[in-house]
Amino acid sequence: MKPIAIKNSWIGLDESGKGDYFGPLVVAGVQADPEISAQLTAWGVKDSKRLSDKRILDLEPMIRQACRHSIVAIGPERYNELYEKFRNLNKLLAWAHARTLENLLSEGECPRAIADQFGDERLIKNALMEKGRKIVLEQRPRAEEDPAVAAASILARAEFLKRIKRLSEEQQMDLPKGASDRVRDAAVKLVREKSAEELKKVAKWHFKTTQQVLEASRLR
Repeated sequence: MKPIAIKNSWIGLDESGKGDYFGPLVVAGVQADPEISAQLTAWGVKDSKRLSDKRILDLEPMIRQACRHSIVAIGPERYNELYEKFRNLNKLLAWAHARTLENLLSEGECPRAIADQFGDERLIKNALMEKGRKIVLEQRPRAEEDPAVAAASILARAEFLKRIKRLSEEQQMDLPKGASDRVRDAAVKLVREKSAEELKKVAKWHFKTTQQVLEASRLR
């Protein structure tokens, strides 16, 4: 890992799994400076939504080795507990972004951070603890255009892919990504073959998909 020019560095933050019914919510943070940013760009690092799963998994170890980073992964069971507490997805997202940022700042200084804009800008700032309150936090649309944010999106998505694969293996069935009809059908199958409680272990319960699945499961 190259030494970071602290004064000229920044942290990019991004998440994955927010719109996926199955699997965790993952937030990642990557610290970069101009030299590291140029290296990321040379590797073809860009928003994970514009990359294949294979490319994401290929880039992940390169980014991990080159950059200081932090990953906060919230599995479905913990996610459901936190959602019951916050009752708002943006508040939960802000909490996870703040924890990721605090983790990186506990390892070393950084003057600023960039995150994608969601909800009220004060949400992340209000969730930050002592170290995080000293940082200049910029929230903007299309933040993934920044190489550090794009790298964070790749780390977050790679972690999501690995964890949903693990959940699929544990359930001995494919848990598709996203929130499509295919996802709903898989959830109905899981409830019918196992139970609604088992579904809660692998799915984000507050999605409207849950009600559709529970109703469909009763209509044999």
